[in-house]
Amino acid sequence: MTSEKSILPRPDTSAKPASREQRQVPPIGEGSYEGTRDYQKSIQTYLEDADVAADAQAARPADAAEAEALKQAEQEGLSHAKSGANKGDEGRRP
Repeated sequence: MTSEKSILPRPDTSAKPASREQRQVPPIGEGSYEGTRDYQKSIQTYLEDADVAADAQAARPADAAEAEALKQAEQEGLSHAKSGANKGDEGRRP
């Protein structure tokens, strides 16, 4: 038995990384820097131009039954959350 090693060619490490076009990565989308900038800009515009207090008032439950239904839906969602995420109001903004 001979102990011949198969010698494979080394990869060329001197090549530059592929450009965005070569990798076929879309320029925008979920998680992209451009998407984040657009979202932050739209939020800033909303906060500057909209009547946030009126929007908050309009989003309140119409009655006690709707408030209870929303609370139950929230608890249902929290019951599916990962450990530690369903401990009530911890980490919630006032």
